[in-house]
Amino acid sequence: MQSLFAFIQSINQFLWSGPLLFLLMGTHLYFTMKLHFPQKNIFKAVRLSVTPAKNAQGANLSVFATLSTTLAATLGTGNIIGVSTAVALGGPGAIFWCWVTGILGMATAYAECFLSVRFRSRDKSGTYQGGPMYVWQNGLHNILVGKFYGLLTLIAAFGVGCTTQSNSITQTTSLSFGLNPHIAGIGAAFLAGLVIVGGIRSIGNVCMKIVPFLGILYTASCILLLFINREALVPAIRLILSHALAPRAAVGGAAGSSLMLTARYGIARGLFTNEAGIGTAAIAAAASDADNPAHQAYVSMTAVFWDTVVMCLLSGLVIVTNVILHPASVLKVNEAGLTEAAFTYLPFLGSTFLSLCLVAFAVTTLIGWSYLGEQAYRYLTGNRGIPLFKIAYIVMIYIGAVLPLHLVWEFTDLINAFMVLPNVAALFLLQKYLRSTL
Repeated sequence: MQSLFAFIQSINQFLWSGPLLFLLMGTHLYFTMKLHFPQKNIFKAVRLSVTPAKNAQGANLSVFATLSTTLAATLGTGNIIGVSTAVALGGPGAIFWCWVTGILGMATAYAECFLSVRFRSRDKSGTYQGGPMYVWQNGLHNILVGKFYGLLTLIAAFGVGCTTQSNSITQTTSLSFGLNPHIAGIGAAFLAGLVIVGGIRSIGNVCMKIVPFLGILYTASCILLLFINREALVPAIRLILSHALAPRAAVGGAAGSSLMLTARYGIARGLFTNEAGIGTAAIAAAASDADNPAHQAYVSMTAVFWDTVVMCLLSGLVIVTNVILHPASVLKVNEAGLTEAAFTYLPFLGSTFLSLCLVAFAVTTLIGWSYLGEQAYRYLTGNRGIPLFKIAYIVMIYIGAVLPLHLVWEFTDLINAFMVLPNVAALFLLQKYLRSTL
């Protein structure tokens, strides 16, 4: 088992240290140019996200519900822990590269969601189903690659979407509240299961109510901390920009001594956080009641904006301002603890508030990824045995909560790498269908 772990880890280090970062950043930049910088319409896209679609189809989700479901699957540990590790290992300049990844990644998210709506299918009940697997089947007439992507999505749902999230819940509740992992696992499985068994409508409704509230709450707490640390805000911005192109030592160590290392950690954390280029957001986008692909694509694009451009940037600024004002507070924390060290200075609850946010975000990620996994399962089985999938997913929430997951994390990273390839290939092969005007 140890040799398998080392083998997978070596493959991931190679793929995510160069080839995939260049592929995804190149894709982001290409479609930014190809679509004439759709990011310029971000505020219009935000308005569209709360505007009912014309000719809405009652059997499907509203555009806001699809956005909430997408954010449920992406918001969470990447914004909180991911940014912390990026700064610790790549230096303050990593925040700049993470932010750039979000800015450019919006174009790729637009492209993949546009094609997903353009080539989605509709079942007998009138419900839309889509994603990269349907793009390959209906747009490129290649079911084999579609099945391959669907299988990867199903595996990823049980990995990054299920077991790793439930394990994060037990780690957080155990360290912060002394809760037994078995109790935390059962609680997470029960709470998520109540929503999952209700199907797409239940998932969409819960995500619409919980995800915006959590996002606003976490964002407000970051803004409050930045107000408290306001004397260090301008120096923090200067530090981030100066280190972005001329990096020195990372926080608490000698890492981040090269531009490549700083850019690597910033870009990698940005890509993992918003998942632009992996294609999962396109699965949720296809369930929209919008009949205009551009309308839904703009709405889905805002998920990357909120996830990386706004929340990751705020998390990064909170960390760096805290390091400037309270350098002693980060001397003995590990690479994932910089955010927690900053939140200890929050006037209410302190780091306990951050722990509660981590748990809540992890639960919503469990719910959001259950939908993505279910859609992949439907594609692979022809809508047969859906209750079996839901039961298996809920059981895996508990199993993931009580097992060590080092191998699962590495295996999931590898699966994500394989998901990028067919998704990005489809974008280039079908780029003639893309347009950025409503």
